[in-house]
Amino acid sequence: MIGSGGQVGSDLCRLLAADPRLPASAGLTRAECDITDPARVRAVIRDQARPAKVQGGLTVVNTAAWTDVDGAETDEAGAYAVNAAGPAHLAAACAEAGATLVHLSTDYVFDGTADKPYEVDDQTGPVSAYGRTKLAGEQAVLALCPSAYVVRTAWVYGAVGKNFVKAMARLARERDSLTVVDDQRGSPTWSADLAAGIVELVLSGAAPGLYHYTSAGDTTWFHFARAIMEELGQDPAKVAPTTTAAFPRPAPRPAYSVLSARRWHDAGLSSPRPWRDALAAAFAAHPVELRG
Repeated sequence: MIGSGGQVGSDLCRLLAADPRLPASAGLTRAECDITDPARVRAVIRDQARPAKVQGGLTVVNTAAWTDVDGAETDEAGAYAVNAAGPAHLAAACAEAGATLVHLSTDYVFDGTADKPYEVDDQTGPVSAYGRTKLAGEQAVLALCPSAYVVRTAWVYGAVGKNFVKAMARLARERDSLTVVDDQRGSPTWSADLAAGIVELVLSGAAPGLYHYTSAGDTTWFHFARAIMEELGQDPAKVAPTTTAAFPRPAPRPAYSVLSARRWHDAGLSSPRPWRDALAAAFAAHPVELRG
C-alpha cells in the first residue's frame, strides 16, 4: 500500500492488518516509496512481488496524491509529477511484475455541469489543474496496467490529516457563525468506508477498470456543515448558506460532483451506506480526532 500516512492509507493499513483473508500487507510512506522516482518504484514493486508470488500475487493500492487543489493552479508541474507521472511509474512497474494496481482518483475529472450522477464512462472535462493531473493519472494507469482498478471518489474525510469535517469543527470553536457554500453538490465519504470498499473490490475478483465509490446520497457543503454541527452538539443554525461566487478560490470547483455507483452495484459489491449514517459512525469511532 502506497501512501500509508494519509486519510485513506491509514484506514487501509488498519483494515489490512486485521483481515485474516489477507496473508500479508505492508504500508509504505513517501520516504519509503516516492512514486515520482521511477527507479525506486520499480525496485520496491519488484522486491514486494517476489514473496507475494508464493501467496497468490501482489496487489498494490496507491493512495498517494497531491491533494492541494488550489496549490496545483500555480504548480501544475508539481501536481502532475505526483498525480500523473507517479501513477504511471507504478502502473508500468506493476505490469512488469504481474501485479494488480488499485489507484484512487476523483470527481474533479468531470466538469461539474451534470444534473444526474456521473457514470464511469461519461465524458470527462476537468476545469482545474488538479483535475487535469488526476485525469492524466487514471488514463496512464489504465493504459499501462491492464489488470488495474481505478476508483474515483469524492469529498473524503477521516481521522488523519486535514479535511472539511475537522475544519468545520475548528471554526465552530473559534466563531459564533459560519458561512458555507450551498451551490456545490456531492457525496461526503468517510475514509474508513472507502478503505473497506477497496478491500472488498480487490477480494471480489471483479473485472478491472473504472469504478466509483462514495457514500450513498448527496448534499451540499452547507448541509454537510450543518450535519457536522449536529454531531458536535452545536446549533446547526450557526451555519448560513452562501454562494461559490461569494467565496472565490484559485481553483474552480465542480458545481455537481455526484458519482453513480451503477458499475459498483453491477459487480455485486456491497452498497455504500448513506452519507449521514457514515458521518455519525465516523464521529462515534473518532470522537476526539474529528473535532479538529
